[in-house]
Amino acid sequence: MPPESIALNRFGLGARPAEPLPPDPRRWLLAQLDSYEALPAPWQALPRTAALASVWAAQQRAVRAAPEGQKSGIREAYLRSGRQAYQAAVGARAASALQTATPFIERLVHFWSNHFAVSVDKLLVIGLGGAFERDAIRPHVLGRFEDLLLAAVRHPAMLLYLDQARSTGPNSPAGRRAAMRQARAQGNAQGLNENLAREILELHTVGVRSGYSQEDVTELARALTGWTLPDDEASAEAPASFRFAAGLHEPGSRTVLGRTYAAGGEEQARAILRDLAAAPATATHIATKLARHFVADEPPARLVRRLADSYLASGGNLAVVYQVLVTAPEAWAAGGGKFKSPWEWTVSAMRALGRRELPPEQVANLLNQLGQPVWRPGSPAGWGDITATWAAPDALLRRVELAQRLAGLAGAGTDARALAPRILPGSLGDRTRTALARAESPATALALLLASPEFLRR
Repeated sequence: MPPESIALNRFGLGARPAEPLPPDPRRWLLAQLDSYEALPAPWQALPRTAALASVWAAQQRAVRAAPEGQKSGIREAYLRSGRQAYQAAVGARAASALQTATPFIERLVHFWSNHFAVSVDKLLVIGLGGAFERDAIRPHVLGRFEDLLLAAVRHPAMLLYLDQARSTGPNSPAGRRAAMRQARAQGNAQGLNENLAREILELHTVGVRSGYSQEDVTELARALTGWTLPDDEASAEAPASFRFAAGLHEPGSRTVLGRTYAAGGEEQARAILRDLAAAPATATHIATKLARHFVADEPPARLVRRLADSYLASGGNLAVVYQVLVTAPEAWAAGGGKFKSPWEWTVSAMRALGRRELPPEQVANLLNQLGQPVWRPGSPAGWGDITATWAAPDALLRRVELAQRLAGLAGAGTDARALAPRILPGSLGDRTRTALARAESPATALALLLASPEFLRR
């Protein structure tokens, strides 16, 4: 695969036939670090996280105040508005991917959104999934990992998805009151939830093989108590998206990964997160995931080491890590490339066909059919990033069927033989070229191109 094709497809989101090839692929990618727009036009009309958190708080207040027979109606109205917000955000995500002048950075947005995965399958999250990507991920993809980590774990979508919003220290004021109530009812007084703490250690920072213990998870969970959503008293003039509730916080010092942190309210967990972000195990975990995403399912060990070293030397400056990745010889080596996920394939197909936006419901339906619904991974681990996740026979059949539908919609005016060298410069194999030449119709040729081995990989 020549450098132009690698830059456009492996690092980018797929070529657009009307645009010229980058004369210097590496420089083209690096220049995007200086021209990325965190809040492009498709996202600007959507409500910010703080406004959505205010709606959530108002709904909670209304449910508590309503008679029992009216509570379900209030919840259903909230979910309806959440589904509308979800659809609008899906449309904004797709439009950004189709229109962006910085496709490398847009790909990084998608990468980090999957690294810090939330799922709208949890209905409380459905109206916040898009706001999570917009406000927690997009502004921080070129900054320090510590800031990205903090923005992600404090976002309402993450706090609700991993049940952190109600996590209560057993010895906090709220925990002691709950214990008294539950003891009278012979219930369980434990209110601590470890979900967020476990995923921070296992998925977001040091990784599952770093040697942390169950006690580390519990101690981090205790430190995180009190991290929750704004309450009913949040100002309408200056809405917030996060609140530290001292009454929920477990008092005392904490010990995580052998380091002790003094009691200190919200700052205690922040100090732990800072140290986790700076840990060598975190550097290796992130370097491995980046190398796997951009280079190979089994990433080269030397590349992983260089990426991890640059992370540590720069204090977790992600832009520096990306520069090392873009200039690494391994990233430009010939080979099979990465197998596209359904999202990647759909975006690259639409870019190849010259589309700049799609109806939100169409985007959602396409990704549902292909098995990768937007912001709906099956677990906090996010979507898989290797060929085996996406290359099953039934999944390939769905792509072939969709390629045929897209080709039919494109009409007879699209010449696949002329399009192929513009979207896969220097990458078209003899077998695919022959198949295009022998196709019985323009639509068949276009479907063959979109379902070809070369287009399925990046």
